[in-house]
Amino acid sequence: MMMENTTEQYALITGASQGLGKYLATELAARKINTILVSLPGQGIESLCKEIRNTYGVDSLAYESDLSVNGNVMKLARWVNENYSVYILINNVGIGGTSKITETDVEFFNQLLQLNVVATSVLTHQLLPNLNKQRQSYILNVSSIAAFSPIGYKTAYAASKAYIHSFSRGLYQELKDSNVMVSVVHPGPMPTNEEVILRINKQGILGKLFLQNPEKVAKTCVSRLLRKKPIIMVNPFSWLLLNILPICLKTPLLTKTAYREVMVGK
Repeated sequence: MMMENTTEQYALITGASQGLGKYLATELAARKINTILVSLPGQGIESLCKEIRNTYGVDSLAYESDLSVNGNVMKLARWVNENYSVYILINNVGIGGTSKITETDVEFFNQLLQLNVVATSVLTHQLLPNLNKQRQSYILNVSSIAAFSPIGYKTAYAASKAYIHSFSRGLYQELKDSNVMVSVVHPGPMPTNEEVILRINKQGILGKLFLQNPEKVAKTCVSRLLRKKPIIMVNPFSWLLLNILPICLKTPLLTKTAYREVMVGK
């Protein structure tokens, strides 16, 4: 981490070392936007920043931290506010998981809620004064299509993504007359690593129906964010399906799909 006061503007992305976060970083860089990329230590974020600087000719800074520790979120926000002008905040950090709630480790349960709910909320709160200083600024919160229904075996995950949707929509209303635009994206499952691919395959037809390419999702996110779209649905069909189905049908259907994931390796 380099301490530097600069007049340049930056986009900050959490969970930026892999998957959707990595593609969001390169998409912004391709648009000549400087980035601050946040990831866990040991995930190669310094190498990604170097690659971005060499390929796209923009500044890219690495910040390694475990945001499941609330104090670390505050440290990140303080470091950013003291040194950089941020006009894009992308809250991408988060984890998922599929298991019976009685078999879920309490530490994982706490970590999921901290990353998916608290880190996004606190970082947004702490960076809003910085965002407000810019002529035009943007917040993108990454939710999920899981936000639109309770799901057994994904109880905390689906609830956390519903929170992100509600938080984002409320914040949009609160800030719509300001210079801060708030958007929320609801991607479906993305084949970002072998474990995720295995779980998607186990989901059957629904998993494949909602499947999305993370590079395409990133391009759509950035394009629609900068066009000030408050809700970003990369796959309108999945959104339509989940909104048409009554909750008495979609909750058992999605729970049955999640149960297939639980049976991976069993």
